[in-house]
Amino acid sequence: MNEHPNRRRARRRAGTAPRHDGRVGVAMVGMAVVVWWPAFTLGAYGDLFFDQLMAVWAAATAAFVFVLVERRPVGTRLLRAFLLLLPSVWLALMFFINDEEEDIFVFLIDAGALLAVLIGLPFTLWLLVRIVWPEFGDETRVSTKWLIAVVVVGVAAASFLLGLNHTAFLTCGDFVESGNAPPAGCIPDPPDGE
Repeated sequence: MNEHPNRRRARRRAGTAPRHDGRVGVAMVGMAVVVWWPAFTLGAYGDLFFDQLMAVWAAATAAFVFVLVERRPVGTRLLRAFLLLLPSVWLALMFFINDEEEDIFVFLIDAGALLAVLIGLPFTLWLLVRIVWPEFGDETRVSTKWLIAVVVVGVAAASFLLGLNHTAFLTCGDFVESGNAPPAGCIPDPPDGE
């Protein structure tokens, strides 16, 4: 739809904005699917795995390049580009950290990694939705955007809590069977025959 943004906003305010097909649901489900595993591992292991951090870096880097060439005002592009650059900054800093050191610098880098994921992952997901569906910002009601955010944050929080309480429903064998190392404190499998 190549409609002027002011006309779209006026139609949205008047309640005549086009109804969305399943795109809002697809965006919500897709974002929830992406955030659950990092949140669960943070709860279960107290850490984020390198593959999760590298996935955020890869997506953010590709989105960074897109933002630099998209047709938007320079100020908007620079802010987006800066936020998408955070995972790359974290990765570059990791080359200068000695794992045996226990100082404030190492703590700050670890905190930076967590922030890169907590800020970078949702922002990258949001930007990817906007790349695939450019009209999303103009056609989607604020209440729908808040619903998506609440659902995704709710799934992440629930996944984190499930990770913290994995002993209530998972055993060490469940983790091993799925190809993961058992987290500290996991419940051993019952002996055969019980």
